[in-house]
Parts: sequence; structure tokens; C-alpha cells
Amino acid sequence: MKKTIKLLIFGVLLIFMVIGIVSLYSASKTENQMSILMVAFNSLTDEESGLITVSPKDSIVKKVTVNDDIKASIDINYAKDQVYSVTFNNTETDTTGNLVVFVDLDKKTVLGKGFTSK
Repeated sequence: MKKTIKLLIFGVLLIFMVIGIVSLYSASKTENQMSILMVAFNSLTDEESGLITVSPKDSIVKKVTVNDDIKASIDINYAKDQVYSVTFNNTETDTTGNLVVFVDLDKKTVLGKGFTSK
């Protein structure tokens, strides 16, 4: 009986430890995306930020490979093959797609801006 209770307590503690580790990992990932998002948002002009009708949090942050389209929108001296792209949803106009800001892998440097194709 005592052995069963000890096993049960050990199992419960193990479950709480796993949940805690997963929570910390998830929070860290969200914080990284939010910091990249805020760097991108703070780089916008008044006109560009005026396109965001809902919330900057309604954006997509992802690491992408630099292709010819991205090269046309970022610093020509950028030598890395990946960047973070922050796509601000619901910013399209009659002539452009959604606003995209490209951020360096250091998560602090804005490399350029552009619009998705329509």
C-alpha cells in the first residue's frame, strides 16, 4: 500500500514537471515572436501603421529563406540566407498585398519592408 502511494505521488510530480517544462518552452517561443513583432511594428511609418486596423498581434512571424523577391526588399549587403518575416494581416489595399517587414536573425535589426503579391 505504501509503495503504491509513493509511486502515485512520484507520477503526479513527474507530470507537473513535464507540464512546467512545456509551459516554459512555449512562453519563451511566444516572447521571441513578440519581440520580433514589436521590432517590426516600431519600424513602421505612421502611414504604414495606419494600415493595421485590428492589432499588430494579428501578424505572422516566421523564419524564411532569402529569395530574389526578398532580396529586392532588404539591405543589399545582407549576407545571411535566412530572415524573419513579419506579415501584418489585413493590411492589403486595392493595389498592394499585406505589409511585410524583414528582420535580421539578431531579432533587432530591420532589414527592409515590402508587400506580398496580390
